[in-house]
Amino acid sequence: MSGAATGELSAELRGFRDVQRLAYECAEAVAARLEPGVTEREAARMQREWLRGRGVRDWFHLPFAWFGDRTAFTGFRVPLQFFPTNRRLKAGMPFILDMAPVHKGFTADIGYSGSLGLNPVQDKLMADLRAHRELILREVRERRPLREIYQDVDRLMVRQGYANRHRAYPFGVIAHKVDRVKERPWSPHLFGFGIQSLKGLASDALHGHRDGWSPLWSPYRFSDHPPRPGLWAVEPHLGFRGTGAKFEEILVVTDSKDPEASAFWLDDDLPHVRRWAEDK
Repeated sequence: MSGAATGELSAELRGFRDVQRLAYECAEAVAARLEPGVTEREAARMQREWLRGRGVRDWFHLPFAWFGDRTAFTGFRVPLQFFPTNRRLKAGMPFILDMAPVHKGFTADIGYSGSLGLNPVQDKLMADLRAHRELILREVRERRPLREIYQDVDRLMVRQGYANRHRAYPFGVIAHKVDRVKERPWSPHLFGFGIQSLKGLASDALHGHRDGWSPLWSPYRFSDHPPRPGLWAVEPHLGFRGTGAKFEEILVVTDSKDPEASAFWLDDDLPHVRRWAEDK
């Protein structure tokens, strides 16, 4: 259920929704241009150029692209392995495009899974991600501790026969908070992450540590607290025998006593949600 079901979105939330839609529009446009022989680096550059052509000048993180077994983070041990490589796309190969643009001061972080031609394994992974989206929303509304929700996502993956691949991310995160970012004439980045966004995340981490919460949703003790009001970029990531799939989108958490208004997905008009609706 999205914010549209709980009343008209505020101007603030519309700003986040618009940049999230822009990012997914970019993912679909780039996915349509992928062909055999394109490298991950070229796919990442295509995302950057498409977004810069539409006014994006800052990033939470620069675009990523993963092809083949890299969609399941096979063999990933250090952060540098996440960066795009010269791996070339082949027919039937799965891919994931991941980007986090900042536009007009609003941030999004999205993940788009697809394949070059048919890939029944990734299709099944994507279909089974629907249950994770439903579980996460339900348990956030129940105000379950984030760490417990993470464990329930893990258990669901095991029942489905899959491996948890978001655990390979730094700190094993399944989500992180996103906020407004001050627009600057010059927007530097460090190791692929925008400096302004990193400052905001660090500030949240500092205040959260003092108040008993974390802007990172992880399997560790620092996430053993109820959902904090704000916007969370959530990305459950499934893996199966060298194939990975995920979605990533914004979950809105509020302090409302009304269960439906206490948490909702910012937008239901997204590629994976439309796909599930068509499959009903």
